[in-house]
Amino acid sequence: MAIRRIIRMGHPLLREVARPLAPEEIGSDEVKRLLGDMVDTLHDYGGIGLAAPQIGESVRLAIIEIPGGATRYGELAPMSLGVFINPTIEVVDAAASGYWEGCLSVPGLRGYVERPQHIKVRYLNEQGEAQEIELTGFPATVFQHEFDHLDGKLYLDRISDTRLLAFEHEYERYLLPQTEG
Repeated sequence: MAIRRIIRMGHPLLREVARPLAPEEIGSDEVKRLLGDMVDTLHDYGGIGLAAPQIGESVRLAIIEIPGGATRYGELAPMSLGVFINPTIEVVDAAASGYWEGCLSVPGLRGYVERPQHIKVRYLNEQGEAQEIELTGFPATVFQHEFDHLDGKLYLDRISDTRLLAFEHEYERYLLPQTEG
């Protein structure tokens, strides 16, 4: 497999709605190669999620892997690497909460985004089998962030107050201490 270059904000493909993968494509060598490239790329860049459009492939495919432990988002339960093909989101409870999000396609910035914190995701796994998962809290935010890429959206589109957008260094220096205190 290969590490691919992540395209960045401004590239027109990041603003396209990705096409669904057809059932006959899911087990193909081409999709297996793409998945392998996505895993290698995610691990190389140090992210927790990656959508196919971020590496120039406009298909409805994302991977998510959340390492457990103490993070700036609190103590997180680990979530092993998951493959999500043609996912859809159903909001179970619209009550929203916010996190300071970052993105591999928008390097160097953090923005505060509020999203629903209880969702249900329906998707196909890498074998093409229908799956369903219910998520709350930070994982719900991660899934919504990644699946936004499949609809041509970036987390920046969801920031309601642009005063809550900062370069990472300034976020860590000025804004993070406010959220911790």
